[in-house]
Amino acid sequence: MTKVKAYGAQNAAGALSGLEIERRPLNPDDVQIEILYCGVCHSDLHTARNEWKNTIYPSVPGHEIVGQISAVGSQVKNFKVGDFAGVGCMVDSCGHCASCDEGEEQYCESGFTGTYNGPVFGGENTFGGYSQRIVVKETFALHIKHAPEVLAAVAPLLCAGITTYSPLKHWGVGPGKKVGIVGLGGLGHMAVKIAHAMGAQVVLFTTSASKVADAKRLGADEVCISTDEQQMAKYTNQLDFILNTVAAPHKLDPYLQLLKKDATMTLVGAPAEPHPSTEVFNLIFKRRKLAGSLIGGIAETQEMLDFCAKHNLVSDVEMIPMAYINDAYERMLKSDVKYRFVIDMKSLA
Repeated sequence: MTKVKAYGAQNAAGALSGLEIERRPLNPDDVQIEILYCGVCHSDLHTARNEWKNTIYPSVPGHEIVGQISAVGSQVKNFKVGDFAGVGCMVDSCGHCASCDEGEEQYCESGFTGTYNGPVFGGENTFGGYSQRIVVKETFALHIKHAPEVLAAVAPLLCAGITTYSPLKHWGVGPGKKVGIVGLGGLGHMAVKIAHAMGAQVVLFTTSASKVADAKRLGADEVCISTDEQQMAKYTNQLDFILNTVAAPHKLDPYLQLLKKDATMTLVGAPAEPHPSTEVFNLIFKRRKLAGSLIGGIAETQEMLDFCAKHNLVSDVEMIPMAYINDAYERMLKSDVKYRFVIDMKSLA
């Protein structure tokens, strides 16, 4: 076992601080990655503060990892020392259930193993990317094809990118489709960029008039202030798909009414408390569907990274040192970031 520096939480109430963790020795099918950058996801905050009531302490968050391969196991075939690589939200799954066989490890019937906080259904803790180094199976590492100078802005793609790409692809977003994106935060700004690159007509829904210009810069064709009933009414029965990225409880009915017959609204935000109840008539009168989506499998995550590299898509980021993470969490709660914090891991040395 190798000891490395990390940053984490010892309990739900305390601030994150420096600690030491152990990384396993290199197995034949493992790669060792020196972490260069780690994005800050709202899930990190939920976990560090035990808002989902399942945190194993000590908790070292971070599942938007970009780094450089420093060692490979004897059986590794697809990576070599010096390659840039990424690690997203998962580091293992059962590998043999129906979902895993379909390349959708995120829906593993035995529960995938998170990059931090261990297996979904309980088990030994795992430590994430707020650390100097990580060791993972080759099959859960991802190739980074973006230019080296944008690697920091690539990091959030490992969660925010795949969380939005997967449902946009699954529900057939592309040319000729009118797509709504709810919320312009860490997830929403990537959803706008990706949906635009897919060729859809993109409508951004936000409560903040100050975000109109930025939404159009990111690729939105139209922007609707969702608190304005007249603006919302213009889109009634108009949208082929809605991706709702908001991670706070809110009424879903105003958005369901905007869907065409047989269209779907998919939730990817994960609030700590439930959304208010939904009026069933908004679903049954137009055969509308309310769905959810969870990240993406490893193959699809690689597909997303390649798509983003092809279209020169990265996240809009604010770089921070590791010691700033507690302040970053407080700012994230206020939506005071455009649009994703990324930790420069050199600051942990």
